[in-house]
Amino acid sequence: MIETQNLTRKFGTLTAVDDLTLRVEDGEVFGFLGPNGAGKTTTVRMLCSLISKTSGDARIDDYDIGKKEDSLKLRKIIGLVPDNVGLYESLTASENLDYYGTLFDLTDSQRKESNEHFLKLLGLWEKRDVMAGSFSKGMKQKLAIARALIHNPEIIFMDEPTANLDPESAKTVREFILGLKKEKKTIFLNTHNLDEAQRICDRIGIMNTKLMALGTPDELEGSVHGRKTVIQLRQVNDPVLDALRGLNVRNLTKEDNKLTVDVVKPEDENPAMVDAIVGAGGKIESVFVISSSLEDAYLKLVREDR
Repeated sequence: MIETQNLTRKFGTLTAVDDLTLRVEDGEVFGFLGPNGAGKTTTVRMLCSLISKTSGDARIDDYDIGKKEDSLKLRKIIGLVPDNVGLYESLTASENLDYYGTLFDLTDSQRKESNEHFLKLLGLWEKRDVMAGSFSKGMKQKLAIARALIHNPEIIFMDEPTANLDPESAKTVREFILGLKKEKKTIFLNTHNLDEAQRICDRIGIMNTKLMALGTPDELEGSVHGRKTVIQLRQVNDPVLDALRGLNVRNLTKEDNKLTVDVVKPEDENPAMVDAIVGAGGKIESVFVISSSLEDAYLKLVREDR
């Protein structure tokens, strides 16, 4: 579990993270969205005890961020994929992982097992004896992910893990994150990729120095214009309209033989509307839900903050 309360970080007169309060549950994939300079990387660096906080509180499991005696213990339970991978380029892929496994006090057998497991999982096993400096950006990123997981942490921070990757490498990384999700790992994901966040995150926070919004992808989408159900009928007549009005639907509008209704939970409301229309003798040709996108919600919140 990751929890912050009024977490703030200033650099001189610049406030990078302002009064951040949030909670990430165990086993959750939490996405952090925001423009450049929004404070996402600064937040991760504070949570990983790489930089100090100016004020506020933060905890990961039973450890206090900023408490000297907790710093080393904290680093043993988390993994970090930074925005700059920072590999030892004169070492091979296998040597990089072995070195970090040693830092985490893994035994020889544990290092060997983890080394082979993650290199195979990320498609790097055939390159295990190749110098990391000769790797492509995608290969380096995958090696950085393996490095972050070498000690089998329960909490993983990823700062733009698919940035600047080609589509195939980005897809491999996303699939790997989904695999970690199935293992119930807690993942804190900084990303600019809205589609990526929507596909893999349980909840999303939109950040622009302050936390602007927090919710599931569906909740954030619905926060802009809400959702609407569109029902196309062969013919709209008075009995059909009366049947829907009897359900006390919201903002019923008619355009030719197309009806539009505001909905909150379409999975519950749509079946009731379909039953009412059919019961009134209506012939339905199609039913679909339209909503604002995550991009709409993101842009609305970021632009309002300017």
